[in-house]
Amino acid sequence: MEADDDGLTMNIAMTIPTTTAATITLAEAMEFAWYEADLLDHAVYEEWLALWTDDARYIVPIEPGVTDFENAVNYAYDDHEMRKKRVERLLSGQSVSASPVARTVRSLSRFRMLKTSETACELRCAQIITEFRRGRERTYTGDVVFELVRAESGLKIRRKIVWLINSTEALGGIGYIL
Repeated sequence: MEADDDGLTMNIAMTIPTTTAATITLAEAMEFAWYEADLLDHAVYEEWLALWTDDARYIVPIEPGVTDFENAVNYAYDDHEMRKKRVERLLSGQSVSASPVARTVRSLSRFRMLKTSETACELRCAQIITEFRRGRERTYTGDVVFELVRAESGLKIRRKIVWLINSTEALGGIGYIL
C-alpha cells in the first residue's frame, strides 16, 4: 500500500511475468496467413523470404492426397535456396512466365486450426488467387496448409502446402508464387 498526494492509500498490483507461452490461436495464425498473402500480392519478396524457417519447404503437389512429397512429382518443392532463386527470377524479369509481371489478389477464407500448441500449429484455409496479365484474368483455387512455428520474432512458416483443385490438369505458365 502506498499513499498518493491526497494522503489516500491505494493498492498497487504487481504483474508477475509467466514463463510459458500461450497456445498459438486461430486469430494469430489467420493474421499471419493474411500478412503472407499481402506480401506476395504486393511483391514484397524479401520480407516474404524472412517469414520462413531455415529448413522450411514450400510445396505445390501435383497428385491429390500424396504425403511423400520428397519422392513425388511436384510443381514446387522448394527449400530456402529454391525460394530465393524463385524470387530472383521473378524480380529479374528474365522468367518467360513472369513477363510481363502478373498482378494478383489472394483471398483466404474458411480457416481451420488442425493442431496447435505453444510452439507450433497447423492451419488449413481456402485460397483463391486471381491473376491479371496480358489483358486476361485467371483464377487458381485450392486449399493451403501452413505449418507455423513460434520464433522470437513471431510466427514463421515451417511448411506451406498449396493443394490446387486442378493440380492434375495442364496449368498455364504461373509466373508468381502461389
